[in-house]
Amino acid sequence: MQNIKKELTKKLQRAQINLTPVKDSPDEMLGELLQDVQFRRIFPDGITFVDMVPAKNLRKVLRAYHKHRQDPTFDLADFVQSNFMAYMTGKVNYTTNPNHTVEQHIQELWDVLTRDVPKNKGSLIGLPYPYVVAGGRFIAQFYWDSYFTMQGLAASGRWDMIENMVKNSAFMIRKFGYIPNGNRTYFTRSQPPVFALMVRLLAQKKPRALIKYLPHLTAEYAFWMKGARQVTPDKPAHRRVVLMPNGAILNRYFDSKTTPRPESFKEDVDTALGAPNRTASRVYLDLRAGAESGWDFSSRWLKDPMDLSTIHTTDIIPVDLNCLLAELEETIADACLALKQHRVAGSYRRLAEQRRQAISTYCWDDAQGFFVDYDFVAQKQTGHITGAAAFALFTGVATQDQADRMAVVIKDKLLQPGGLVASLQQTGQQWDWPNGWAPLQWVAIKGLRAYGHADLADTIKQRWIDCNLKTYTAEGKLVEKYNVVNPGDPAGGGEYLLQDGFGWTNGVLLALLKENDH
Repeated sequence: MQNIKKELTKKLQRAQINLTPVKDSPDEMLGELLQDVQFRRIFPDGITFVDMVPAKNLRKVLRAYHKHRQDPTFDLADFVQSNFMAYMTGKVNYTTNPNHTVEQHIQELWDVLTRDVPKNKGSLIGLPYPYVVAGGRFIAQFYWDSYFTMQGLAASGRWDMIENMVKNSAFMIRKFGYIPNGNRTYFTRSQPPVFALMVRLLAQKKPRALIKYLPHLTAEYAFWMKGARQVTPDKPAHRRVVLMPNGAILNRYFDSKTTPRPESFKEDVDTALGAPNRTASRVYLDLRAGAESGWDFSSRWLKDPMDLSTIHTTDIIPVDLNCLLAELEETIADACLALKQHRVAGSYRRLAEQRRQAISTYCWDDAQGFFVDYDFVAQKQTGHITGAAAFALFTGVATQDQADRMAVVIKDKLLQPGGLVASLQQTGQQWDWPNGWAPLQWVAIKGLRAYGHADLADTIKQRWIDCNLKTYTAEGKLVEKYNVVNPGDPAGGGEYLLQDGFGWTNGVLLALLKENDH
């Protein structure tokens, strides 16, 4: 392991990856002003204010705020409107052409959803290349959303944009040492590590992509594995790394901060206040870790499925995260092999195999015939059947026997009239029943096909397409998530209004529809 680390260090140096932390987060820059705005709910949600740009010199704005805030006539809403402005870029007044098919609609949306932000704007971090956003209010390149959006870009032949977004991701790895949730200063966390999947997708068009991005792949791996040398049986967890009882290393979601998320400040404080027997800092850490998972929020992370304050994300070994890290290890091995670095490639193959065995040891629930998450603090499986298990199929972690048994559970429990439901728990959280999400459909369809369950995959595909088309026909739009139990009814949950657009819905739907053309 030490020799591998030395070789990786050399690669990082050659790629000029400097590991500079994200700074200038709104909570640090705005202090009491941010808290005041968020607690008084000047805007409908917490994201609006942290995405605004100061209209004047920020130091002067803050001095004015502290000077006048005690004045009985001081109007905070007026003050914010006078000193901050919304920053938008791209086409914001798009109207769907009612004569367009859904495929034509998506093709037209690629340009509508393209953003070009080369310079920092408030909390927005400038990126060197144009990129496609999720939709709605968003103007940042979100990490794991982008991979699923790329499926539709590939189906459209937009390899230029795919490469742009891969280059932007590599830029963030060089700058920060990891890919943030999105290019915003308040994202001190990452998201499910799909960069290896992005690079593999690009390699379909540009075969040398694996070699070109090897330094960035190894840098992302180093980010997730940081602390592996510090863990001991007495202190088994450090940052995103956990030492399991059998000596294997697995990973969890984490964050470097233990404060309320600036974009959900009031919500996080209210959640912490609802947990009188827990320290607020621990609640904040677990909320942040839950946000890093992309599943913000879900019963997967809750001790009491109906109580968000019982969130304990950092106690949990997520099956999907570790499957993606096994894929990252295999991708690094393939890139090393392309460079004829056989010894290093073999080392990463062994790491991937060790991880697969550990996932099976701790996350395979033989009684249910399904992969589930593992609570390493309680030393037991959580037992929650969720769509996250499909990543074991998508990345090839499952054995054929496990895949066969999983197919039965997926068909009997997760499959609904509109596709696969995220979980079986009805909690009001957006990553639970009755909601379905494009990325979960994609990984399940592709994963089931890989293990010979094409009929079930095709059933999921058709139900998801029909669910999407029902909303498009009725409302002329595609949205972030869907009610798959009662297609046509609205999906619920979340910390902001349901967003239109929508990047990963567009990408997955178009890629599935294009399959029918062949």
